[in-house]
Amino acid sequence: MSRVADETEAGKGRPTPSRKEAEAARKKQMKTPMTRKEQAKRDRAVREEIRVKQRDALKTGDERYLPAREQGPVRRFVRDYVDRRRNFAEYLLPFLVILLVLFAVAGNISDQATTVLTAFVYPFLIVGTILDEVILVRGLKRELRERFGPDNVKGSTSYAVLRSTQLRRFRLPKPQVKRGETLGTHYR
Repeated sequence: MSRVADETEAGKGRPTPSRKEAEAARKKQMKTPMTRKEQAKRDRAVREEIRVKQRDALKTGDERYLPAREQGPVRRFVRDYVDRRRNFAEYLLPFLVILLVLFAVAGNISDQATTVLTAFVYPFLIVGTILDEVILVRGLKRELRERFGPDNVKGSTSYAVLRSTQLRRFRLPKPQVKRGETLGTHYR
């Protein structure tokens, strides 16, 4: 009991603030509420900061700031799987533009050889793209089942097909592996 008495007699080491001082201190700690404009401005700044981090992450491959659809070991594996191989589909758009120009030129000068050439090349490009995509999807599904189990296949194949149709230099996130490189086991 003597211990309790000693502690209460010791006190807090400073005088009790007056009501006026306590209210002033409390008001100082309280933040004034933001107006709608101030809140919108702050939200805009936060969103812009997030966008800048995501844009940089898409260039560098930094997993922490990638958009949600790009995050995770499965998505990283899919990106690397697509980026390590040459895809027929990535050349489809440039070839189609060339064919369009050839077709326009052939139509203007009535050159039958160019017209026949473009008529035969076009189906070849489409069939080649479809075959390459089927090979890509089948190989990717097999690898995903082996590495991550059967639950992680859904949605990954469409992601791979979309990525494979883009020219390599325009893919985001930027490719992290070289063509022909073997994929390790570091995706878990």
